[in-house]
Amino acid sequence: MSGQAASEVAFLSRALKAPRLRERAGALAERAREGEWSYEEYLAAVLGEEVAARESHGGEARVKAARFPAVKTLDDFDFAFARSVKREAVLHLAQLDFLAEHMNVIFLGPPGTGKTHLSIALAVQAARRGYRVAFASAQQWVARLAAAKRQGRLDEELERIGRLPLIVVDEVGYIPFDPEAAALFFALVSSRYERSSIIVSSNKTFSAWAEIFGDPVAVAALVDRLVHHAEVLVLRGDSYRLKGKGKEVLDGDDRH
Repeated sequence: MSGQAASEVAFLSRALKAPRLRERAGALAERAREGEWSYEEYLAAVLGEEVAARESHGGEARVKAARFPAVKTLDDFDFAFARSVKREAVLHLAQLDFLAEHMNVIFLGPPGTGKTHLSIALAVQAARRGYRVAFASAQQWVARLAAAKRQGRLDEELERIGRLPLIVVDEVGYIPFDPEAAALFFALVSSRYERSSIIVSSNKTFSAWAEIFGDPVAVAALVDRLVHHAEVLVLRGDSYRLKGKGKEVLDGDDRH
């Protein structure tokens, strides 16, 4: 690229706020000449670089805004250890069709089997693909709604959360809910029914949710809305966090 052309590209890319275009235009021009690209092919390549850079930057901003406790991906997940998880089923979910269909994803299983990892990995994938996402434990979501209710703006808060295409509700079942908390959780699920998606992880099967929420009738209605349009994956096996720990650590050493 000539000096004059390079200067003009630099000026125009700054005007368009397209720094990646400025960085890559010259190198791509060389490739275009060598490969005898058409003008249209060169234009598509340059614009593609800029779009990819913007998507990457925006994706990382959305990942940060989601407030994950840690960033997890499917590449990090040990499918060889978690043999109860069908890799094909998870990879299908990672295509994110469930978001377009306003479906939910539910992971059930004992502690340490990968529920939170898979929940975060799918949500990170969604954030990097352009979806706004939020992560919190079940208790944190309820606390957020309880605070909004005290301030007289519960409906407004539910509407605000409802504008997020995906939320992750982690650790349903670790701590029982009192009646008010159960009602708020029901309101959260109901407000998103057939409108937007939820990923839920729980260490309890649905049959044990009455222990969490206290009211079997309300639980039946809650589960009905949650699973009506949902993929439910049940994880089994030992805790990954205890992988490699000796039997004396797991069972206790009774020699002392």
